[in-house]
Amino acid sequence: MPSALTLERLRRHAVGRSLFAPTSLEAAIDKLGFVQADPIRAPARAQDLTLRHRVAGYHAGDLERLYPTLSVEEDYFVNYGFMPRRYLGLMLPRTPRHPWDRTTRARAKNVLAFVKERGEVHPREVDQRFAHGSVTNYWGGSSNATTQLLERMHYRGLLRVVKREGGIRVYAARDDEELRADEARDPKAKAEALVAIAVAKYAPMPDKSLRALVSRLRFGAPQLVKALSTALASARRELPRAVVDGVTWYWPEGEDPSEVVDDADRVRLLAPFDPVVWDRHRFEIFWGWAYRFEAYTPQAKRKLGYYALPILWRSHVIGWTNVTAKETDLEVTSGYVAGRAPRDKAFTRGLAEELERMRDFLASPPRR
Repeated sequence: MPSALTLERLRRHAVGRSLFAPTSLEAAIDKLGFVQADPIRAPARAQDLTLRHRVAGYHAGDLERLYPTLSVEEDYFVNYGFMPRRYLGLMLPRTPRHPWDRTTRARAKNVLAFVKERGEVHPREVDQRFAHGSVTNYWGGSSNATTQLLERMHYRGLLRVVKREGGIRVYAARDDEELRADEARDPKAKAEALVAIAVAKYAPMPDKSLRALVSRLRFGAPQLVKALSTALASARRELPRAVVDGVTWYWPEGEDPSEVVDDADRVRLLAPFDPVVWDRHRFEIFWGWAYRFEAYTPQAKRKLGYYALPILWRSHVIGWTNVTAKETDLEVTSGYVAGRAPRDKAFTRGLAEELERMRDFLASPPRR
């Protein structure tokens, strides 16, 4: 049992273990286990904003540029994002709750044969070959039926993303033997491994968050619902844990959350889905206020802004800022929980340094 475990120590440990010393891109994704993706650029995509703190010399767009050279997969976990390739077999092949009808099965079969014949395909090529037309998407608008079918085939594990061209996914077929091998793996072992990966990413976590996290894993592995429920029960029995201020907290075996890593006078602007702030329940316990992602909230109802980036000062999230990249510089508007910025020269200097890092991150990267 860790000694002198307090909420302050838990908070500092959570920040320190997630914001590890910058390393290579592949090593950072491997250490994180999963990086959530989001298409909005304000001022950059969420995956880039997350990785810039953890990858040495990282620039916006590096993940997309270097993806074909990495042992990384763009796929589904608790959300959509990027993960080490070796994790993908834990979730494949997926069997969604709603099976395809006969027409969709026939279309998917024909498209899969076409992809295998071509090796790699852009959705435009598939559409030109089959002309599937358009369908109504989840938001009530019109989507290209070919794009939607390719996404659904990707979700089921029939296709993988090999690269992007102008932000558009380019697909290839998965190896049939690998899919059969994935299907033959023990569901119990898969579920336990997935829970361990998720806990390692988001620990230390309160019991409510652990239960919610395992529920989210059903997004990436819907066929493992029963096995995940069993794995959750095992995790709640077997993971190291402690009760702090009436809340039960869990963390991976071998860690000591009473150990903290100091990050003196450092300011960081975090992505809305950064693992430090992703768990909104833990966020409110740690920092005593509610952060909300409001990009899809009507403008009149927004309180923090379109794409508010939490401001981490030392080990405390003290406010938020909206950053817009203009032609000549950054436009920055901030808000603070206390009503004003800290009257501390170290914070002022730290914020200026962080904004300079942001400028460098958004600039065109040097040629490799």
